[in-house]
Amino acid sequence: MATRVSAKHPHDDAPDTADDFRTLVTLPAGPERDALRDRIVEAWLPMAERLAGRFRSRGESMDDLRQVAALGLVKAVDRYDPERGNAFESYAVPTITGEIKRHFRDHMWTLHVPRRVQDLRNRVRFASQDLSANLSGRRPTIAELAEHTNLSEEDVKVGLEALESFTALSLDAELPGSADGYSLSDALGSPDPALDTVVDREAVKPRLAALPERERAILYMRFFDDMTQSRIAEQLGISQMHVSRLISRCCGRVREQVLRDADGE
Repeated sequence: MATRVSAKHPHDDAPDTADDFRTLVTLPAGPERDALRDRIVEAWLPMAERLAGRFRSRGESMDDLRQVAALGLVKAVDRYDPERGNAFESYAVPTITGEIKRHFRDHMWTLHVPRRVQDLRNRVRFASQDLSANLSGRRPTIAELAEHTNLSEEDVKVGLEALESFTALSLDAELPGSADGYSLSDALGSPDPALDTVVDREAVKPRLAALPERERAILYMRFFDDMTQSRIAEQLGISQMHVSRLISRCCGRVREQVLRDADGE
């Protein structure tokens, strides 16, 4: 069944598909129904593309916007019930627009942002636009935005922060006002090798404390007082060989205990 253009409709490209929809709902699944469905979708594509054009300045390509709008149109055609008495356009427009907005919400953020934060961003953005028109060139305050949106000032602050979070700045991007090419990557720190020493020291402490007093004294003299094994042996009245065996045995025992502790975590 061919579609007809209605001269009474306010939009020149809006087809009269009322009869087609009434026929569509009576047809069983199959080639005939698919062909009629495709004709209806094709007839309404100009309207879907016009709706997509309203979002052309938001950083997404028009080809992608047209595809998203077409997807929304297909959903509207499949879900529309002509028996409810409403014109198809009154159902299709919010369906297509909602699909496009959902695309921006779910796919255009560089980082994952909770939906609540996205909603706060939109409410604050629209309120800022409304209020700015009557504020003689100044920006609305947080208190004014909170009153206008019925949000708390804390939520308004979250929404304002999200206004600048739609896209991420490259670490290689030159910072504003930088005359020497200074970028964010230049401000990043690097791992401090001394941190590993701190971790090892804290892990060893309780095991050293559990050693017999003489063995603790030998390790302290060797590694903290920087005494030679011969001096330690002379001070304790034992052989240098004995000192060497004690140091080796203590270090091995502490190492095994620390590694066992780490494996048990």
